[in-house]
Amino acid sequence: MPRPRQPGRHRRPEPLAAPEGAPALVLAVPGTPSAATRSLAEEVVSIARSELPGLDARIGYVDGDGAEFPTLQSVLTHAAEERTARFEQARAAGLDVKEPDGPVSVVVPLLAGPDSATLRQVRQAVMESRVAADLTDVLGPHPLLAEALHVRLSEAGLARADRARLFTVATAADGIILASVGGEEAVQAAGITGMLLAARLAVPVMAAALDQEGSIQSVAEQLRSSGSQQLALAPYLIGPEIDAELVLAAAQEAGCSAAEALGPYPAIGKLALGKYTTALGIAPQQPQGMPVR
Repeated sequence: MPRPRQPGRHRRPEPLAAPEGAPALVLAVPGTPSAATRSLAEEVVSIARSELPGLDARIGYVDGDGAEFPTLQSVLTHAAEERTARFEQARAAGLDVKEPDGPVSVVVPLLAGPDSATLRQVRQAVMESRVAADLTDVLGPHPLLAEALHVRLSEAGLARADRARLFTVATAADGIILASVGGEEAVQAAGITGMLLAARLAVPVMAAALDQEGSIQSVAEQLRSSGSQQLALAPYLIGPEIDAELVLAAAQEAGCSAAEALGPYPAIGKLALGKYTTALGIAPQQPQGMPVR
């Protein structure tokens, strides 16, 4: 039996659940599909499902092959066919059901920042599917991404896990290069999250573009000229957007160490879900970041 609700204004809020018949959340995964990419996407989707019971979450690959890695277009088409089939089965069973309307899916790009080329592919896939689908913004900028970057840097020994505690990390960086993909627009967006990261670490943070020749090296020189001697590169990337070897090459070019990409950090799943629920109007706002220490 369900437990009775605790009376009074201090009672716990009722857990949010996906409305019956709600559109599917379709995670649009960029980059070349691989087993590692699929594992990452599945973990992100698993986090979203754990936050919203009953969520219909699916994965579509922007550069999918249609077999092992289903394309975004085919996933959207399949979701529409399933919704139509459920309606027809209910009608055949004599149920008085309303014909479904509204979006079939909400497409959430698995991108930390704007990448016009990838987003163009996503929009094209949605258009070619001829399915009513809403397309959300990318996940950042957001305080939770600054938190995730901080964690990845601390895991690599490049930042203190908590600067409020009185201990030091011998390899802690005194300047951070925030590496993005997507040109100047992505650099500007990454810079917003970079300011939040700088507040957490109390060191200068500057954004640069991995896909613009000389951008990483130029930012490294700016940081060193302003007094930073021990730099670190923090990928402002989920992971699938770019070959990991390019990140390592950029770090070598800048003469510094690099942290891991954000990957399936819990905040990524929560932010993807936040984009979905906000699009449907079933959540007041996206998840909030942790307070800056």
